[in-house]
Amino acid sequence: MEDKMGSECEGPEMSLVCLTDFQAHAREHLSKSTRDFIEGGADDSVTRDDNIAAFKRIHLRPRYLRDVSEVDTRTTIQGEEISAPICIAPTGFHCLVWPDGEMSTARAAQAAGICYITSTFASCSLEDIVIAAPEGLRWFQLYVHPDLQLNKQLIQRVESLGFKALVITLDTPVCGNRRHDIRNQLRRNLTLTDLQSPKKGNSIPYFQMTPISTSLCWNDLSWFQSITRLPIILKGILTKEDAELAVKHNVQGIIVSNHGGRQLDEVLASIDALTEVVAAVKGKIEVYLDGGVRTGNDVLKALALGARCIFLGRPILWGLAYKGEHGVKEVLNILTNEFHTSMALTGCRSVAEINRNLIQFSRL
Repeated sequence: MEDKMGSECEGPEMSLVCLTDFQAHAREHLSKSTRDFIEGGADDSVTRDDNIAAFKRIHLRPRYLRDVSEVDTRTTIQGEEISAPICIAPTGFHCLVWPDGEMSTARAAQAAGICYITSTFASCSLEDIVIAAPEGLRWFQLYVHPDLQLNKQLIQRVESLGFKALVITLDTPVCGNRRHDIRNQLRRNLTLTDLQSPKKGNSIPYFQMTPISTSLCWNDLSWFQSITRLPIILKGILTKEDAELAVKHNVQGIIVSNHGGRQLDEVLASIDALTEVVAAVKGKIEVYLDGGVRTGNDVLKALALGARCIFLGRPILWGLAYKGEHGVKEVLNILTNEFHTSMALTGCRSVAEINRNLIQFSRL
């Protein structure tokens, strides 16, 4: 009976039922250099692995005898409604895993009703991404270039294309020591369509994509605020000191992130850094998280500790590698359904009911 039901449900290929199934599929089907580029961390990948493990050190305290016949996963970020607090983090070079690249990712995000942060290192043009998903909620992630005019040109283009926020990545004054990419010499094979010099029309090879500014500092934020009306979100903050400075400099949000463990190794897991950042901002700005989210319980834990929503990095690329737009939709759908279940099983009928009382940290 079980075999018959299984064959009826699965069809010609095994169904993927959780995010790690998509990871396993990607490992089997992607080239070694692409797989290494996606999966790789910095140095010994301690932080990359701890991002996932840290969630498992947090236990849940469910509440029962609550009417959970209706559970609402909707929330807002920067005043815009999203269907669930599960959005897409900026990752580069989606064409490595699927021909339509970021266009497919954008279509999936639009269909799901969530936010997609497009990377500076997108392999499709911003215009093509917008045409592919004209109604989608989009933010733009910026690696700050030393050429201020190049930054200004790109930001104004992003604003005119209807992107709703500017996400400035802080944790890359230099590139982390990513051993797999160095071994594979991957950088030489990639080009960027959007990071173009105002003086030249040609694409810039990835290994020349930087110079990313090594001199960016807090006082520079006022220049960005002077050239755009977009809300500014700072990505890569891990400490209360930097969180307090973010508030002082009047930005609109923080993404607690360690770049997926790809920059400085042996920093705190994102979920472990979240608590002090949330405490430091005192509710004045929204705080988000990326890094290590693999299950609905992980989403619930991040929200219980004060994140407004989470952003997914690698799992989106796994979904894209599986079936393009439809694979990304499946990843988002699975995680949203898991989160809905986690909410119901902890007695939360809305995102507003998720709070710190749901959390118990493991005693060492």
